[in-house]
Amino acid sequence: MSKIIATFSIVGIDPETGEVGVAVQSKFLGVGSVVPWAKAGVGAVATQAFANPSYGPDGLKYLREGLSAQETIDELIKHDEGADDRQVGVVDAKGNAATFTGESCYEWAGGVTGKHYAAQGNILVNKETVTEMGKTFEKSEGSLADRLLAGLKAAQQAGGDSRGKQSAAIYVEKEKAGYGASSDVLVDLRVDDHPEPIEELERIYELHQLYFAKSKPEEIVALTGSLKEEVAVQLNKAGYLNSVTADDQLFYEGLTTFLHTENFEEREQERGYIDTKVVDYLKQMNG
Repeated sequence: MSKIIATFSIVGIDPETGEVGVAVQSKFLGVGSVVPWAKAGVGAVATQAFANPSYGPDGLKYLREGLSAQETIDELIKHDEGADDRQVGVVDAKGNAATFTGESCYEWAGGVTGKHYAAQGNILVNKETVTEMGKTFEKSEGSLADRLLAGLKAAQQAGGDSRGKQSAAIYVEKEKAGYGASSDVLVDLRVDDHPEPIEELERIYELHQLYFAKSKPEEIVALTGSLKEEVAVQLNKAGYLNSVTADDQLFYEGLTTFLHTENFEEREQERGYIDTKVVDYLKQMNG
C-alpha cells in the first residue's frame, strides 16, 4: 500500500533553455525518493498524497508518446482505482501544465497551474501555500532551478505543510547539461531529514552551483600582478605551494592540483586566467 505523502511541490519547465524539473517539500522522510520525476525533452511529474510511484515513470512514458500534460493525467487516473486519494502535477515539453487532486485527499488540498508550471499540495495550512508558490515562480528570474526553489520558499513562508517540515528535494534535467556533459541530470539534490529542509536544500544548491556551474564571463579575470601574488600566498597557506615566489610552472601545477582536489574542474580556466569564485573560496578556506 502506498504511503501518505503530505507535501507541496511545483513542476516547471523553461521551453527556451530546455530545463524541466520538480521541487518538493514534505513532513515525510526522503520525499525526494518518491515525488519528483523529470526527463529532458519530455516533461516532469510530481506524484504525492497517497502517492502512486508508478505515476512517475508512466507519466513520462505518456509524455514521451506525445500526450499533453492534461492527457497524461487523464491516462494516469483512468487506470488507477485509488485515484481519489492521489495528487499529481505534470508539465509537458511544450510548456502545458495540469494538476489533479483526488476528492479523498486531506485538506487543505488542491493545485493551480500557470505559465509553464503546476503547483499542488495536500494537508496544508492554507491555499496560499500553493498560490504563492506559483506566483513566485512566475515572477522569479534565473535558471529553472532558481525559480523552483524560490517558489518552494514562498510556499513555506505562506503556510506550508500543516504537520511541519522534514525533507525537501529538487530535480532538474536538460539535455547534455549534466556533469561532464555526459548526462541530462542538471540538478539532483535531496535533504532527507532536517529541521529546516528548504533552507538546507538552498545551502547545498548554492554549493552545487559553486562546484558544478560553469563560470560566467564576468567571473573570469586575468591572473596577473597583485591577484597572482595573492593566489600564490593562499595556495602556500593551503599547502599547494612550497613558496610564494615559486616559478610559473610550479605555481600553475599547484593551482591545478588545488582546482582538481576541490572539484573545481567546471571553473578551471586556460592558463593566465582564473574564476573569481575560486579565488574567494581559496581565501575562505584559509580563514
